[in-house]
Amino acid sequence: MYSKPPFGGPEYVLQYLGRYTHRVAISNHRLVSFAEGKVTFRWRDSAHNNEQKLMTLSLDEFLRRFLLHVLPKGFVRIRNFGFLASRKRATLLPLCFHLLGSAPPAEQDISSSKAPSDLWLCPKCGGPMMVIERLTAAEIQLRSPPSLVTEAA
Repeated sequence: MYSKPPFGGPEYVLQYLGRYTHRVAISNHRLVSFAEGKVTFRWRDSAHNNEQKLMTLSLDEFLRRFLLHVLPKGFVRIRNFGFLASRKRATLLPLCFHLLGSAPPAEQDISSSKAPSDLWLCPKCGGPMMVIERLTAAEIQLRSPPSLVTEAA
């Protein structure tokens, strides 16, 4: 079997997949204004050559549409099928490694691979967490929700 190496390497592949698996219903940069109980945001009109347009909706309608993208409790966005499905992974994954003639990757000891200052425990599950990125104040500001825009009457 032949497969091409991923364009840009594994980091690019993770970035590419992350954009689709961990995206929100509407990102902050698409929100234009919130005034007088109305929300204005940018959208792309695929019927007209992906032209960017503005749409203004009442707050109630905007929230109704936004909540259509929120999954009910217990549902997940990312599902594994085939040999990675949770129900069969424990038996099929070792079989795949055996048939490929390779050993499964050894579990890494996280405590020895990173400095103690880089590790914290998750407050929810107690598992180890590692810092993978530190944001500057400007980067945090770019990712924060837009401030309320009010117009003079």
